[in-house]
Formats: sequence, structure tokens, C-alpha cells
Amino acid sequence: MGFSQAQYEAAVNKVTDGANGINTKIGQVAPAANSAMDHWYIPGFIKDAIKWLAEKITQLAQWILNKIIELLKGAIAPIRMFVDAFDWQDIRGLASGVSGQLKDTALTVDDVWHGSARDAYVKAMKPQSDAADRVAKIGDKVSTSLTVCAVAGLAFYVALGVIVVKFIAAMVTAIAAFGTAVFSWAGAALIVEEAGVNTGLIIAAVTTLTALLGAQAAQMSTLHGEAVDASMFPGGKWPNPVVAGYSDGSVKDGDADWSLKG
Repeated sequence: MGFSQAQYEAAVNKVTDGANGINTKIGQVAPAANSAMDHWYIPGFIKDAIKWLAEKITQLAQWILNKIIELLKGAIAPIRMFVDAFDWQDIRGLASGVSGQLKDTALTVDDVWHGSARDAYVKAMKPQSDAADRVAKIGDKVSTSLTVCAVAGLAFYVALGVIVVKFIAAMVTAIAAFGTAVFSWAGAALIVEEAGVNTGLIIAAVTTLTALLGAQAAQMSTLHGEAVDASMFPGGKWPNPVVAGYSDGSVKDGDADWSLKG
């Protein structure tokens, strides 16, 4: 499953609309229950049962609504991850370009430049090419990790949207049950059951997403450690690769940089 920003936004909008729908249905429970109790032939103990079920339905629905609203607070994260994944691919491209420019085959100075400075220059370029190549690989790994996280976010909100739609359907059934001439205990039981099932589904979805993002966070931490490791850079820095700086066997303008001497 790849990441599509349009698909993701549609999934989040579906969850948002669903949350608004649940909120609307919550407001319809009490009036429906009151209407069901407003009959002379309804015994008192039935009225008490209807009232209790209405309150229970409202409580369960409100819990799920609050949980959905809480989960929507992080909805922007997958989009940012996806955008950052593209940026890291740009970093990869730049680093790959540097690595290619520092390859031995790209150093076309042999016909006009000889001596110890030339040898030191060529020697210094090899590890720098390797270092740039490592940066490119890190950029690729970070991009991949961010994309995986973005895709996980998409899958999560798609699943959450299905849960919301299913729960709204159960609420519609329960509210309709209040309006029947003979109160439907099965209809009320359905909303209680759906609340329990959907609560479990939400918890399971959150648990799965948390486990995946936890593993990705651990990998990102490792990649950060590699990124700040200067051991691949001779002297811990990039030397000046300009050929003119080595034209007479020393550094340009007498600014000695003995780390380049072979």
C-alpha cells in the first residue's frame, strides 16, 4: 500500500465527518428515548429500562467520540512525514552527486598536474566520496522510514473511518428502536455490543500503529547516530577539493593544511 495524499485527506475527512455524525446521533438519543417513554401503556419499569439504556448508549458513544477526536489531533503527522520523505530524497540526490564528482574517474587532472600535492589530493578524495555515498544511503533510509510511517498513518485512518461508519449505523438502529411501538431490546443491545466491539477495534488499531511507529522511531534514532558520526570524514571535516589549491605542491596562498599531505 503506497501513500496518496489525496486518499489520506479523504480518509481523514471521512473520520471527521463520522465524528460529527456521531455527535449528531448522540443528541438524538435522549429525544428518541423520551418519545418512547411518553405513552400511557408503558409500565414504569420499562420506562426506567429505556432511560438507563439511553444513558448507557450516550456514555458509550461519547467515549468513542472523544477517542476519535483525540486520534484526529495527530492527523497532520503522516502528511508531514511524506513531505519530509521527499526532502530526504533530495538530500540523497545531492549527496550522490557529490560522491560521483569525487570519484577517481572524475579527477581529470593527471595530464597537467603531478607531484606530492596531486597524490595527496587524490588520496583525500576517496574517503570523501565514500562519506558522501554514506550520506546518500542515510538519506534513502530516512526517506524510506518516513514513507513507511506515512503509509501506516494512512492505513490507520482508513481503518478508523470504517469503524466510525459502522458505529454510526449501529446508533441509527438503536435510535430507530426507541421509536417502535414495542421497544426493541435487541436494538439497544446492538449499540452496546457495537460500542464494545468498536472500542476493541480502536484499541487494536492504536496498538498496532504505536508498535510500528515505535520500531520506526528506534530506527530513526540509529540513523541519527550514523548521521552525526564524523568518523567517515578525514579530520572530521570536508577538505577543500579545488584543484587550484594544489597547483604548486602546497596549499593556495600559503594557507597550509597539513592534513592533506600524503
